Amino acid sequence: MTPSTTQRVRERGVPASAAPSEAPAAAEGAGPGAAVPTRRVSWRVRFKRDRSLILMTLPAVLLLAVFAYVPMLGNVVAWQDYSPYVGIANSPFVGWWNFERLFANPTFWHAVGNTLLITGFQLVFFFPVPIAMALLLNSVMTPRIRTAIQSVVYLPHFFSWVIVVTIFQQMFGGAGFVAQRLSEHGYSGFDLMTNPDTFLLLITAQSVWKDAGWGMIIFLAALSTVDPALYEASVMDGASKWRRTWHITLPALRPTIILLLILRLGDALTVGFEQLILQRGAVGAQAAEVIDTYVYYQGVINGDWSFAAAAGLLKGVVSLLLVLGANKLAHMFGEAGVYKRA
Repeated sequence: MTPSTTQRVRERGVPASAAPSEAPAAAEGAGPGAAVPTRRVSWRVRFKRDRSLILMTLPAVLLLAVFAYVPMLGNVVAWQDYSPYVGIANSPFVGWWNFERLFANPTFWHAVGNTLLITGFQLVFFFPVPIAMALLLNSVMTPRIRTAIQSVVYLPHFFSWVIVVTIFQQMFGGAGFVAQRLSEHGYSGFDLMTNPDTFLLLITAQSVWKDAGWGMIIFLAALSTVDPALYEASVMDGASKWRRTWHITLPALRPTIILLLILRLGDALTVGFEQLILQRGAVGAQAAEVIDTYVYYQGVINGDWSFAAAAGLLKGVVSLLLVLGANKLAHMFGEAGVYKRA
């Protein structure tokens, strides 16, 4: 090793014995399967090397800790008879009494059933929509038309749910555009916004209109990584457009689809709190009550904080188990999932 090389290695905090130029010499005499020993770099050296990245991410870590992890300590009220007037420290512990009340409450199980029904329905009829939109938009060859369509379809994502519900009310309400046009032709009594029987279709249509375009961006980004030479080679081999989609495009989207599906399962028990609570009064709790609205009304409105905390904690635990189970299933099929054990 030359003096200049040794000096550069020492400046980086790596021992001279670990320099690349000496690695073959250290491995001389070792068998083909022998591993070359490596020395771990101390945390001081790694901190000095990565201090700019650490400082850049430190504000995000602090925000996550203050607003996400520290509030988790408040889950202790699920085992208390909590009152905000006396605080957590002075509230008596009641053990598992709140969870026993929760499991024996039929209203809670009705909210769970509505939550699972909405999640399952949207998983079938909403989750594939961004994928189909990305495939269709990717087939548009003109970049200007593609950009215009993409801008129009993901614009509703930036609307609040208040605006979205208002737009649907103006279109499908009792005095909306569709009802007025039908009354001109002799039909009356049309009000989609207050019909509990079609409420599931209504909120799914609202979710598709608002967020399908935004979800499409993720799949378009995944499609941009596909090598165009694969399509050219398949065309030369006589593959049709459908076979190119099936054998090239969809396999390229599979890791992204599985990742988003796992995240969706983890969020399965959280289905649009703001969207549902805005329309709960119009269709009734029988159709619109989900776990989040149930927790809100039991805790904030009725003041039963410990009971609501128990319901929210149970929802979080089940969501975590769904993520872990879906991630394990993804590993069994050879996909990376959300995380992979080192």
